[in-house]
Amino acid sequence: MALGPRLDLRQSQALVMTPQLQQAIKLLALSNLELEDYLSDALAANPLLEMDGGDGDGGEDSGPDAEAPVVASDGAADTMLNGDAPVADDMDVDFGAETFHHDSLSDSMMSGGGDGEGVDFDGFACPDGSLCDHLLAQAGQRFSGLELLIAEQIIGLIDEAGYLRADVAELADRLGVARAAIEVVLAEVQRFDPSGVGARDLAECIAIQAREADRYDPAMATLIAHLDLLAKGALPQLKRICGVDDEDMADMIRELRGYDPRPGLRFGSETPEPVLPDVFVRPMKAGWAIEINGATLPRLLVNRRYYTELVKGAAAKSRAWLSEQLADANWLVRALDQRQRTIVKVASEIVKQQDGFFRTGVSAMRPLTLRQVAEAIGMHESTVSRVTSNKYLACPRGVFELKYFFSSGIAATDGEGAASAEAIKSRIRALIEGEDGKGILSDDAIAALLAKEGHDIARRTVVKYREAMGIGSSVQRRRQKALAG
Repeated sequence: MALGPRLDLRQSQALVMTPQLQQAIKLLALSNLELEDYLSDALAANPLLEMDGGDGDGGEDSGPDAEAPVVASDGAADTMLNGDAPVADDMDVDFGAETFHHDSLSDSMMSGGGDGEGVDFDGFACPDGSLCDHLLAQAGQRFSGLELLIAEQIIGLIDEAGYLRADVAELADRLGVARAAIEVVLAEVQRFDPSGVGARDLAECIAIQAREADRYDPAMATLIAHLDLLAKGALPQLKRICGVDDEDMADMIRELRGYDPRPGLRFGSETPEPVLPDVFVRPMKAGWAIEINGATLPRLLVNRRYYTELVKGAAAKSRAWLSEQLADANWLVRALDQRQRTIVKVASEIVKQQDGFFRTGVSAMRPLTLRQVAEAIGMHESTVSRVTSNKYLACPRGVFELKYFFSSGIAATDGEGAASAEAIKSRIRALIEGEDGKGILSDDAIAALLAKEGHDIARRTVVKYREAMGIGSSVQRRRQKALAG
């Protein structure tokens, strides 16, 4: 057989990540705050991009309007998402008349609701300064000279909880003063507001507050010195040590419960930032209305008028750069619009799958995975994962992260159906909250009760869920009930 060259035709496929595709994927995974920073950089880099000022200038183009609510019902959710069915008929507002300007949930949120009052932004501010500033102000009024210097050093070593995290002897050596001078200033600092500040341990913190309340008698001092026994619930031993009866012991314990073990936390604690939802869900006549939060979504405009002015008389190199900037601006606007639509589509499917949760509560949650949602809406599982990361949904039951609705399932004892892990956690919490002082449920007892209700769950799973919710064991709960009387 002769050897010779041969021409073969072969076909192959390859996925190429274009810059536009990379940008779209990145935008999809960004939270509202991250998206705002990203768009700020884009506005600074591209002269053809502008932020929508709401003046309705017809010379500027924006992306398609995707802020209209989508109604998700049991049989027509996908149809609504595709825009094949009207949704205006299901609304109680005549959008064409333009007589009601707060038809969006985001509008009502930003306007302060229907009571005519705006958002109280002052309520988000911390009313008090830091603990250090609060103590330094008091030190400036009570000390001077060397004592003021010592007080400032002591205050600088007090942590945010109000405890002195330093050794007095080491502090005296560092400042080159007698230890007695440190002790005198420290004793005065411990009289500062808030009561209990400057203590070196929990017992000293409680003792300071007891002295301020004029309740530091010998029995109380003995009880404070044996807080470890109190934590163990050794009440008979404590009564014997303190020399008190049941009534006095109960009164002393109630007094201790009124003291603050971390007095410094009321000052200077960071105020948590409110979570701004990405999607609103509200009940409608035909199901649920899913609406993107337009109040937190910046709208970009492509200023074509400005592009036309710049292109006139520009050099060839400048025109090429302007054309590139125009293409980038158009693509960014389309990517933002696609991001909105994808979020609404994923949220609509989640609402459809977890309809029981929105109607009756967490006890009706179903097991749900990313793959189930991805297959239902015809998207890749990774896309759904990006959409649900750092995105929040607001509904009449509260604000939830989209990932909250995804959980594993607990099989039923009859082999039919399954319950969500969140529903099981809710049931465990309800069983524990229904306990009385004499009927504390063990983990085995909780597992047995759940089995009677049709949930095939092991004791170790009960332990895992209980610890995840921050609930103590049956022994700890029994001690707490005993201490509470």
